[in-house]
Amino acid sequence: MKRRQFITLLGGAAVASPLPLGAEQTMRRARLGVLIFSTPERDPNTQSFLQGLRELGYAEGQNIDIEYRFAEGKAERLPELAAELVQRKPDVVFALGGDVAPLVSKATQNIPIVYAMSADPVQLGLAASLSRPGGNATGITFLSDELAAKRLEILKEAAPRISRVAFLSNPEHADNELPIARRAAAAHSVQLQPMEVRDAGDFDRAFEFALRAGVDAVYVVSSRQTVANIPHIVDFAAKNRLPLAGGWGAWAQAGGLVSYGPNVGEMVRQTALYVDKILKGAKPGELPIQQPTKFELLVNLKTAKSLGLTIPEAFLFRADKVIE
Repeated sequence: MKRRQFITLLGGAAVASPLPLGAEQTMRRARLGVLIFSTPERDPNTQSFLQGLRELGYAEGQNIDIEYRFAEGKAERLPELAAELVQRKPDVVFALGGDVAPLVSKATQNIPIVYAMSADPVQLGLAASLSRPGGNATGITFLSDELAAKRLEILKEAAPRISRVAFLSNPEHADNELPIARRAAAAHSVQLQPMEVRDAGDFDRAFEFALRAGVDAVYVVSSRQTVANIPHIVDFAAKNRLPLAGGWGAWAQAGGLVSYGPNVGEMVRQTALYVDKILKGAKPGELPIQQPTKFELLVNLKTAKSLGLTIPEAFLFRADKVIE
């Protein structure tokens, strides 16, 4: 959809430095392209990114122009929108999502790209390595594969009697959580039951399979597909009295038992720093891809009580947030 401005997100804010690029008001404003899977209004991560720009002194219409393209949840529209946005020749393109960034990369090998995603940019072919991506793209990934072992450990600690865990993931999502989780499961005397979901129609079939397999807990890998279906997944777990562990705080906040992972909004906000650096002359291929270094443990005590679980005080003490 062609809308240059969906609401006044950047305009009208007081800025400490009206021209962070050191330019005069009469000079050309920086031009930023933004490609989003859904819409700016519906995607909270877009708001986090724009907040990061504001904090760096950018104000739309004053020292930066922003051109938006969004697919309204229709994946088939993304290639056309990526090409359309590139034709506008922005100084930088911000791509939100591991299913969005590759399409922008395919559309241009010259315009700098900054992305935020839950997938592995190296597996996607967007980077030669995390430390030195090369090419015209860089950004952040929420991915930290080794956390799969920690999440399984936390789930087992919160619900000690579990022995067969449904591992819900999209196999098209570029990550390595399953093999790592499998090794951790063996160490905790837990068996994993992989359940693949590629589109919305797969969930009910996966749930039926999980129940037939006799699972007694659920582990969810966060991706575009699973996050979009958080209410459906959490409702399945609640109705069948299954402790659920997820990688982002949204899972516990929605009713899952525990979540352990990065603060996604905070990480997306940090991508504005890379946009700023590139507008000031940095080369994206020389900017290391950032991974999370801080992780939050959330526990839903209300869910624990509904499952008949008593969470140890020591466990609750370690939690960054206890939902009651």
